Amino acid sequence: MVPVQPRRHARPHAALGAGLSLLALLGAPGVALAQGTGAAQGGPAPVPPLAAPVAVPPAAGETAKSQEPRAPEAKGEAKGATGKPAEAKRADTRPAEIRPAEPRATEAAPEPVPAQGKAQDAKAQDAKAQDSKASESKASDARSAETKSQPAKPQEAAKRSREPAPLVYAKVSADPNPTLTPRTFLDTLRAAERYAAFAEAGGWERLPDDLARLKPGERHPAVPALRHHLTLTGDLPADAPANDRLDPPLVAAIAAFQGRHGLPDSGILGRLTINALNVPAAVRQRQLAASAARLMGSKFPFGERYVVVNIPSAAVEAVENGAVARRYVAVVGSPDKATPSVETRITDINFNPTWTVPASVVKNEIIPAMRKNPGYLAKNRIRILGPAGEVDPTRIDWAGQKAVNYTLRQDSGLDNSLGQVRIDMPNRFAVYMHDTPAKSLFAASVRFHSHGCVRVGQVKELVGWLLQGTDGPNGPGTSWGPIEIETGIADGERRDIKLTKPIPVTFVYLTGFATPDGKAHFRDDIYNLDTPAPEPAATGAIPPAAGADAAKPAPATAPAPPRPGAAHDAKPAPARAAAAKPATVGPAPVRPAPAKPSPERPVTERRSLESVEPIR
Repeated sequence: MVPVQPRRHARPHAALGAGLSLLALLGAPGVALAQGTGAAQGGPAPVPPLAAPVAVPPAAGETAKSQEPRAPEAKGEAKGATGKPAEAKRADTRPAEIRPAEPRATEAAPEPVPAQGKAQDAKAQDAKAQDSKASESKASDARSAETKSQPAKPQEAAKRSREPAPLVYAKVSADPNPTLTPRTFLDTLRAAERYAAFAEAGGWERLPDDLARLKPGERHPAVPALRHHLTLTGDLPADAPANDRLDPPLVAAIAAFQGRHGLPDSGILGRLTINALNVPAAVRQRQLAASAARLMGSKFPFGERYVVVNIPSAAVEAVENGAVARRYVAVVGSPDKATPSVETRITDINFNPTWTVPASVVKNEIIPAMRKNPGYLAKNRIRILGPAGEVDPTRIDWAGQKAVNYTLRQDSGLDNSLGQVRIDMPNRFAVYMHDTPAKSLFAASVRFHSHGCVRVGQVKELVGWLLQGTDGPNGPGTSWGPIEIETGIADGERRDIKLTKPIPVTFVYLTGFATPDGKAHFRDDIYNLDTPAPEPAATGAIPPAAGADAAKPAPATAPAPPRPGAAHDAKPAPARAAAAKPATVGPAPVRPAPAKPSPERPVTERRSLESVEPIR
């Protein structure tokens, strides 16, 4: 039996051969030479701790030095016939060009690889390297996409910021009782008698200003006087518990008082509410009596459907079957360009109207504007029309007043002073209701800014109500809904729609009025019409009494122009200031509505064209 020789060197040589073949494959000649030297000496050469060829992905945007340049990853890799990336195919055919990563100190040395498995192991390592590259490519693509999307975020934010802000409208009363009904005259007279009795009995106590800081649940020594006032006016039930605390029943009574005076009905005491509470009963009686007197002789044709504009309220009411179907905020004439009282009918609706500039506006506003800026008319799309047609603005001497002899007309459009819609109502004052491009004024609580016409918030909704019963754009049997109205305006062409049945409309000036439920409502006397004028002396030789000049109102053609917000300031309005003097209880002499300002009267302040209102 032949003894079997021990195979002590078989495994080391096999391992060494495998190491040499793998290192040669991976291109590490230095390590292979050291191992070959050990083998030549015949001694058992120790196997160095060889690290497996772990592919470390390069940093984003970098390319390995031994690799060929690749196409930009964002555009995708080119694929061969087999569907594999072309770069992977080159790695399979030329593996010697791939350099192994340096071994890491924390990585453990793998077991030696047998010689017979070196080809399969090399392919496996190449596949892992390619998987790692593909993962890194996807991550790089994701980072690239994210980087490209980042600069777009500020642009999107800037685009959103350029979008117009939503329109805001001042809150209007939700009371279904109309301001004007066939009973308003008699109801207002009865309310005037009731307030005359309050005044004869001493009225109510003046409340201190610091009461405006009182919060619900707190106590104040002036609360009993507040309770007495609100009990007299019917806002607080007579059987409400008496105390000096602002309890829930008193908060509800304050909200009811605020609603009757056109104030936000929050139930919270504030400066405006305290000012309204401190108006004497005699002044309230005079407001009711003067408003009732202005209704005397009215022949307004009440029907199932009509429209009321109460000028001091700056609101429009669409009344149907005795109740307010819709109520809208409005902008009415300023004190120096008062909106007149009118009774007429709405006959037509004009889409995309043009605007003929009144002679007074031409003289007082257009001519001064052209002297400063010759391109003013072109900027505002206003044409000059003469007997022979359109006139070149450069042919007119703007240093004089010759432009008043021409017709100036503004083209229709979004920036037209009448907006997109006009509600035509023939009358001798040539005033009407219309849209406006200056819609920000509808958010204010004081809205006395126009030249006499009435601008209506949400005017298209009112137009839809007015056009009920009128055949729509598609002929008989169709109607004018919101879509039809918007479509009729969108083409930009002038279009006149005649109502099948004209609707009565009236502009009234009621600073005090009573509704059918017996409640008395009050508004500020913005045109100062309720203050009685002193009686003149019989011969004119007797000088007026002291203070009479202060109480005397301005002439009807030029009413004293208080600041639009003065009625809601801490200081009382002109009408309320006169109330500090002894007031005579009973119906006061009533002056007629002010006539329209003369064209010769200069304007007191410059206005943009958007604020100009036609009034002739």
